[in-house]
Amino acid sequence: MAARRHLSIGLIPGDGIGPELVDSAVAVLKAACAGDIELRFTVEDGGADTFRRTGTALGPDALARIRQSYDGVLKGPVGLPEVRLPDGTEAGLLGGLLRGGLDTYANVRPITLLPGAVTPPRAPDTRTDMKIDYVIVRENTEGLYLSRGRGVGNDRAVADQLLMTREGVERIVRFAFDLARGRHGAPADGISRVTCVDKSNVLRSFAFFRDVFDEVAEEYPDIERDYRYADAAGHDLVARPEHFDVLVMENLLGDILSDVGAATVGGLGMCPSGNIGKTSAYFEPIHGSAPTIAGQNRANPTSQILAAALLLDHLGEHATATRIRTAVANAYAEGRIRLLPGGSPECGTDGVTRAVVDALAPVG
Repeated sequence: MAARRHLSIGLIPGDGIGPELVDSAVAVLKAACAGDIELRFTVEDGGADTFRRTGTALGPDALARIRQSYDGVLKGPVGLPEVRLPDGTEAGLLGGLLRGGLDTYANVRPITLLPGAVTPPRAPDTRTDMKIDYVIVRENTEGLYLSRGRGVGNDRAVADQLLMTREGVERIVRFAFDLARGRHGAPADGISRVTCVDKSNVLRSFAFFRDVFDEVAEEYPDIERDYRYADAAGHDLVARPEHFDVLVMENLLGDILSDVGAATVGGLGMCPSGNIGKTSAYFEPIHGSAPTIAGQNRANPTSQILAAALLLDHLGEHATATRIRTAVANAYAEGRIRLLPGGSPECGTDGVTRAVVDALAPVG
């Protein structure tokens, strides 16, 4: 018999609905890994409530532990609208601390339409055969968000600076092309392609991004290169999403367009993300903490469960990750999970957890 494997996973439950979602994902992880992988969970304090209590958004030495002690980290959404910094921006957000501190430069956001997930573009009388299965690769450490906390101004004007470096663009574009090589191509035609999304027709920084994209693309003659201006990309992610395989873009654009994509597959509660660097990674939903529905059993934990599957994939536990994704897909396809118009699951947060655990295929 093969030796039982051990995984040490850090948990950041976060704010609002975050703890409920993380509890759901942990329950699914335990069920999927039972008898095969021993999971060791450690909770780390982080988020807006942490900031409110301690004056800092992340607990003492948490960053060092994340770098050194865990195989991976599963993070819930963070942030509370009333917890603010003096400049008016939200306090307690962890993106800058974790992405910069861990150099997790690639934000990977799969957008996949599951059977049974009804969305606006899938009205009953049109496009019922539409297939959506692409990945947005968002540069995570540069772009406009690098100016977080560094904007300058007064009561008459404010400026935030957008910065892109050759090293930063090269590595995110190469990540996107490598990812495309491991996928099965776009649903429409099976072609492996990487789409560069930018505003190179307007801003020099985005023209630089496209130039570097073209340079790196020469190393991948087997992958088709493709281009969209950001506004056209927003249109086509709704009008013809089956054309896309992998898209790569600057930080702010990725933040916005992944939410556009989420609207076509059942909402933000359907979409996980991974923040991946050379030595560290953490995984989370793409959405916020939704404090107005916290504790009401109304949050959709699908995004957090699928983030746990991404974590397992990153750790090489592909079979178990696939079992989780298959269980989620089957639970939706068989009608055990149905989404209300606002995106909440009809069966509640707990019901989604039970449906996925029950749908897990037995090992062997």
